[in-house]
Amino acid sequence: MSKKALLEQPASLPAAEAPKNKPGLRRPRNLWYTAGPFAVFLALFVLVAVLRPAFLTGGGLAILTVQAAPILLVALGQAMVLHVGSIDLSNAAIVIFAAIILAQTLGPLGPAAPVVTIALVTLIGAANGFLVAFGQIPSFALTLGTLGILQAASLVVSNATTVYATANTQLLAPLFGTALAGLPMAFWVGVVLAASLWAMLRFTKAGEGMTAVGLNETGALFSGLQTRWLKVVAFALSGLLAGVAGILVIAQAGAASSFGLGSDLLLPGIAAAIVGGTAITGGTTNPINIVFGALTVALVPIGAAAVGVTPQAQSLVYGLVIIAAVALTMSRSRGEVVK
Repeated sequence: MSKKALLEQPASLPAAEAPKNKPGLRRPRNLWYTAGPFAVFLALFVLVAVLRPAFLTGGGLAILTVQAAPILLVALGQAMVLHVGSIDLSNAAIVIFAAIILAQTLGPLGPAAPVVTIALVTLIGAANGFLVAFGQIPSFALTLGTLGILQAASLVVSNATTVYATANTQLLAPLFGTALAGLPMAFWVGVVLAASLWAMLRFTKAGEGMTAVGLNETGALFSGLQTRWLKVVAFALSGLLAGVAGILVIAQAGAASSFGLGSDLLLPGIAAAIVGGTAITGGTTNPINIVFGALTVALVPIGAAAVGVTPQAQSLVYGLVIIAAVALTMSRSRGEVVK
């Protein structure tokens, strides 16, 4: 059997029934699964615009993208880990830890502080991946433990209080102080990163290898791929993107704490990745669609308020919309098992 055929063969199917999709491309069977996340966002956006016309004329779209920017970055990182068949429950805690470190180092280190911060949290992400891949620890359990460790570390580093960035804040000001096409640069940073990840998954050997791991890890292993190191790469990317989200927290709020802005990004990040069409079983991810997934997740509370839902019931609406969006955008190709 050729290397290509082995990668494409699901572990539960004989070779004769193997899907014909090329690793790394994984094209959906019809246009809906490609355009579904955008269609769901567009439908919700039109609903809000009709019910609340002031949303469009009062800068609502810019506000929406401000709220969606950190969700998008966390969702992109989560999608990379989901793509290889794992999950990262610690990436939102990494965001807070990164924001606290950046707030403390921005004064003394200046322009080097964001670089140092991203490097540090990328290593944390890589350590997660190394323990999952080489320690054979389930990613759910491992990253749940890392979540607790990072929460404790954030409390210790910040002395359980809010840490303010008091110097060199002008270095981050353009992220939310500068706009392109009426939208903040912070959002466009997420869009550029999404496009870069799309290109990586589609055109690079590492990206195709990650897809192969997510589709059939056993087949990828027997074909000679470095499956363990590809998992490390996925978790490192999750840490890196969480670090960028931490920079956005400081750029927006000028301060960070273990209970402040960004502390509630875990569930929205997972939801945005899945609403964006990422398969929780691995191997199917389109980072471009995750942009619309993040916008949808950020728009849900606004839409709920627009139709008159009370704040107490918005969590119910949020859950129902997420379930409906996932049901509409998820690919169910013949032969796949939804778990």
